[in-house]
Amino acid sequence: MNVQEQIEQYIASQPEPKCSDLQALHDLILNIMSACQLWFLDGKNEENKIVSNPSIGYGVRTIKYADGTQRAFYQIGLSANKTGISVYILGIKDKHYLAQTYGEKLGKASVTGYCIKFKALKHINMDTLEAAIRDGVALTS
Repeated sequence: MNVQEQIEQYIASQPEPKCSDLQALHDLILNIMSACQLWFLDGKNEENKIVSNPSIGYGVRTIKYADGTQRAFYQIGLSANKTGISVYILGIKDKHYLAQTYGEKLGKASVTGYCIKFKALKHINMDTLEAAIRDGVALTS
């Protein structure tokens, strides 16, 4: 199964309204990042144990470690969780930027250094979320 099929299966496996919300967010991110690399992480480690929620990734950035090694990873992530949906905007150096810039404008969402978490799309301001994603892509490209 290719990455696109894994993503489609993952979104379809979610209960409503989460399924529709994930599809809307997937479409929004693809509109913003039309030619991006897609990722799908099933949440399992090398021993096939679940260590995180599955996630969809968009784009690519290079992570440089202190020992000089590098690794490719996605810029924007999307994941369903028990209480809702998380949008990850990875690679922004200032861990307060998202919360300070978008936190109060998003609606009913919690915002950390790189994660915007909410119960459902109806609880947030989509224009603000789109702006945060666009900003994150620009800052990490």
